[in-house]
Amino acid sequence: MIKAGIIGATGYAGSEIVNILRSHEDVKISYLASHSYQGKEYSSVYPSFYGLVDDVLKEDDINKAAEVSDVIFLALPHGLASKVVTEDLIREKVIIDLGADFRLKDIAAYESWYKTEHMSPNLVSRAVYGLPEIHRKEIKGAHLIANPGCYTTCSILTLYPLVKFSLVEADSIIVDAKSGVSGAGRSEKIQNLFCEVNESVKAYSVASHRHTPEIEQELSLAGGKDVVITFTPHLIPMERGILSTCYARLKEGVSKAMVDEAYKECYKDEPFIRLTPHLPETRFVKGTNYLDLSYRIDERTGRIIALGALDNLVKGAAGQAVENMNIAFGFSESSALERIAVL
Repeated sequence: MIKAGIIGATGYAGSEIVNILRSHEDVKISYLASHSYQGKEYSSVYPSFYGLVDDVLKEDDINKAAEVSDVIFLALPHGLASKVVTEDLIREKVIIDLGADFRLKDIAAYESWYKTEHMSPNLVSRAVYGLPEIHRKEIKGAHLIANPGCYTTCSILTLYPLVKFSLVEADSIIVDAKSGVSGAGRSEKIQNLFCEVNESVKAYSVASHRHTPEIEQELSLAGGKDVVITFTPHLIPMERGILSTCYARLKEGVSKAMVDEAYKECYKDEPFIRLTPHLPETRFVKGTNYLDLSYRIDERTGRIIALGALDNLVKGAAGQAVENMNIAFGFSESSALERIAVL
């Protein structure tokens, strides 16, 4: 049995971690923290937890959390984790950061895309990018895990076999992605109000979204050369879910059989990747840690259209964070994560 602290426990991702860990037989929640709701009972913020999680929320102090925890989840906005994570902490504890501070290996790229100074650049090389399907070996025994973003998880895993086996032209990749509103977090923003998003679909951060370099970093590692993509996110009037539609030009001579084999080789033993005969839909993965993948080849244009769907708060955030914890501590990877979508 290990003890878990959650800082940022009242955000959407934080509440999902609480929900998942409640049913984890090897974990006890030891520290729940919230800057906005310190001193209040957790169930007063989320009444669905009434009688189940009534702990009083503590201050968001990582050192106090470390006194009573073996693993600490940081469900915080970017720029905060790099201010509080230290060498001493990661020597003794496992830190899983759901923010962006330790995802990019290029610190200059991080500071350029996120418009903030990185406060602990010496720790970036110590961080493991927490995408189990690609970095499982490194995650085992890691003490600083950078949990990937939601758009990035969906887009990278949808494209990974194509790039790894060099089946597509690296300069031809376009990612058109749609997200539910919870992907923007729980803080009050006018653009996320019901009247602003209902009955409308909009693109945002066109040619400038911060997840772009993260996708490029991992695909470049997979392909062994620089990959530059065009990435356009869209906001959809639904609570949760991401659908990434990825386009790329197939290399000369690449057949459907070669594509089939690439996806099977990469994902045949993956517990949370489902290669589906049907086109993925967000409702089939809602509330789950699954990523559904499928693809079609357009013989007329020589392009492949690969599609991935996941729940941005589970496989795209909290579920993946728990999956990383399971791997790091040697638990069954699927512990507390085998949930089916409620339709």
